[in-house]
Amino acid sequence: MGFCKWVSLIFILHMFVPTPVSSDSSLSPEELAKIPVNFLDHAKTPEVVDWMVGIRRTLHENPELGFEEFETSKLIRAELDKMGIPYKYPIAVTGLIGFIGTGGPPFVAIRADMDALAMQEIVEWEHKSKVPGKMHACGHDAHVAMLLGAAKMLQEHRHDLQGTVVLVFQPAEEGGGGAKKMLEAGVLENVDAIFGLHVAADRPIGKVASRPGPLLAASGFFEAVISGKGGHAAIPQHTIDPILAASNVIVSLQHLVSREADPLDSQVVTVAKFQGGGAFNVIPDSVTIGGTFRAFSKESFVQLKQRIEEVILGQASVQRCNATVDFHANDRPFYPVTVNNKDLHKHFQNVVGDMLGAHNIIEMQPLMGGEDFSFFAEEIPGYFFYLGMNDETLGQLESGHSPNFKVNEDALPYGAALHASLATRYLLENQPKSTLPTGSVHDEL
Repeated sequence: MGFCKWVSLIFILHMFVPTPVSSDSSLSPEELAKIPVNFLDHAKTPEVVDWMVGIRRTLHENPELGFEEFETSKLIRAELDKMGIPYKYPIAVTGLIGFIGTGGPPFVAIRADMDALAMQEIVEWEHKSKVPGKMHACGHDAHVAMLLGAAKMLQEHRHDLQGTVVLVFQPAEEGGGGAKKMLEAGVLENVDAIFGLHVAADRPIGKVASRPGPLLAASGFFEAVISGKGGHAAIPQHTIDPILAASNVIVSLQHLVSREADPLDSQVVTVAKFQGGGAFNVIPDSVTIGGTFRAFSKESFVQLKQRIEEVILGQASVQRCNATVDFHANDRPFYPVTVNNKDLHKHFQNVVGDMLGAHNIIEMQPLMGGEDFSFFAEEIPGYFFYLGMNDETLGQLESGHSPNFKVNEDALPYGAALHASLATRYLLENQPKSTLPTGSVHDEL
């Protein structure tokens, strides 16, 4: 089928086409450009905004950590049930995927992560976290609300969709590798492309930021126990000091970046944990150190991991200590480099340019942060971007992973509209060359 067959899909809400399009014509650039504009207009209506804000605040009050998002998932399923959107649950313990459209190809996915952080919120407001020691300090509550907002708009015209939008509600982004577990479940095997976003406190509202190619670094964690022989601090000659050994380890680890890595190949090794001892005059038997390492290529990442272990074991031995190194790969899988597909970058620029204007697209530099969207983008053509939410009139927003983190809820319509627009235009522009029989959603995925 040609583009003309998808007219009713494209001009959602019966206002996307000002005049009828004949059955033998293709869509003009002007007509295509109206899709994201009208999605944003719809997303900004009080009905949709208030609904998304309500969902976001409910989630914020009730944060759940990775693979514990049972109530979060329950709320999402309840909303999907109200909208009549079919879904599969559970996937990767608490995750789920919903389906809007024909159940046949093409398939395009839009993703939101659901988990909170083990952090005590110190922002005082009406919808502060009700769970001690847990907080949505990275905006995942907003991500869920925006994806549901997109689902609401798309579902209203589900019979017009010629293809399938897959809604991915993913658990355990914060170190648990929930994306990896969803892929291992095989539920996204037929997906042709996937999009994801993250709110950004340092970007102005109404602007987005991304880039083609590598965007975020591969990341992993390490922990080492360095064991010696404890004793009184006044007679150190009778001890084997693990604190001294650990100190030498930490200094030597920094040399991996400053003296072994190519200066043009960005790498990071950070020791952020040092535990041991407890008295001013007692040398402990052992200390524990831990941290993170990051790189922008698989080769550099593997090399860095190898050298971290060699340095820890070697430096401990020099100081007459023993050491064990654990990379916690089972419970905290290594995140690959997040790489944005170059063709999807062009799609992103076109859609966002039509919605917000090309001047509101920021081509950013790569960041050393990690994101488990990388697992999706490693298997499926993927695209990840940042959604600005900073409004100077509201004061400075804290960055993610801060107990002072706040979300500017005025950004929610932008995220919902971008999700819906990127998916809709992708389906439109990637129709199969020949019509294939479409089975049920459950047959296809």
